[in-house]
Amino acid sequence: MALRGVWQLQKLIVSCCDWGGSSRGIGEFLESQLLAFKEKNPQLEVIAELNRGHHPFLKGLYRNKNERVVCVKNMTPEDVHQCATRLRNALGRKAVKLKTRHVTKHPSVQGTWTTDLQM
Repeated sequence: MALRGVWQLQKLIVSCCDWGGSSRGIGEFLESQLLAFKEKNPQLEVIAELNRGHHPFLKGLYRNKNERVVCVKNMTPEDVHQCATRLRNALGRKAVKLKTRHVTKHPSVQGTWTTDLQM
């Protein structure tokens, strides 16, 4: 996704094995859909690397020096394309765990409302 008009994903590394069966879907993605993905995203540097004996993955390197790795083991080419698109659309920020189940500007003084009443 673009933050203030600047795409945050700088580099996408596509790693696969030419021998293992878990890399079949990403191999088909490399042959059929990777060139179209590169043409649609000229701001993105896409690197395909051979990593024998390991499961395939996509690694996204962002402008804020963060990286995200997504395992694409036994996925179809369409699922691999969807994962690559999600990496491109992400901002690269770390996921923040919420402290409570609900977020509000004005928390209740009496407590959280529940449906089950204890009598």
